[in-house]
Amino acid sequence: MPEAARTVLAFDFGLKRIGVAIGEPELGTAHPLPGIAAPGFAAIEKLVKEWRPAMLVVGLPVAERGEHPMARRVQRFARQLEGRFHLPVAQVDERYTSVEAESLLRGTRRKAIDSVAAQLILEQYFHGQPA
Repeated sequence: MPEAARTVLAFDFGLKRIGVAIGEPELGTAHPLPGIAAPGFAAIEKLVKEWRPAMLVVGLPVAERGEHPMARRVQRFARQLEGRFHLPVAQVDERYTSVEAESLLRGTRRKAIDSVAAQLILEQYFHGQPA
């Protein structure tokens, strides 16, 4: 099991499914985990107990112009995570992650796309952090 200080869980929030990924900032890599049904707090609690992450990352949808229709829901989800699990929660611009995930997973199950999107969100977070 990974050390708590070296583990980060990431989420790609959706109204039906939430993509999940786990990663280690020192390596700058992440791996998709099975997605969960929204809102998923019981499943997220199990993940937090199993992986003991130091923090959580949530992909924030950003529109080219104005506010993305899902932005407020995702921000609420991030606040709920922070309140329930008492862990820091970072929000990362997730623009194009679902499109990139679909491109990477052509011909595979649709459910996997959400977790690969969470993986891309987490790797984007790692690459944006100072070394």
